[in-house]
Amino acid sequence: MKELRQLIRDLREDHDLTQREVASHLGVSQQTYSNYENGVREIPTSTVVALAKFYQVSTDYLLNSGSGYLGNTNLDSTYLEGTTLHDVMYDIQGLGEDARKELLRFIQFLGRTD
Repeated sequence: MKELRQLIRDLREDHDLTQREVASHLGVSQQTYSNYENGVREIPTSTVVALAKFYQVSTDYLLNSGSGYLGNTNLDSTYLEGTTLHDVMYDIQGLGEDARKELLRFIQFLGRTD
C-alpha cells in the first residue's frame, strides 16, 4: 500500500497541480507542503481532511484504511482525461448483462496484487 505522502503526490500530479498551488489552497508554504510529500514532516489530521475535500476523495483512501473505496463522491468531476464518473457509469449501464459481468471480472483481475 502507498504511504500518505505518495498518495498526495500522485493526486497532485494527476490533477496537474504544482506544490505551490496545493500549498496555497492549504494555507501553508510550498516548503511545508514539499516536506509533507517527502516524508520530512508529519501531515496534520486537519490537513488530511482538507486534502480529502480538495481532491474529493475519502480520508479513508488517503489513510489506507483498507476500505478499497477510492473516495470520489462527485460524479460530475473529471475522473480521467476529461471523462467523468457519470460518463463511466452511463456507459457501463448501457452494456448488456454478460458484458457487465465480464467487465467486473476484468476490473477484479486488474486490481489483483498477487
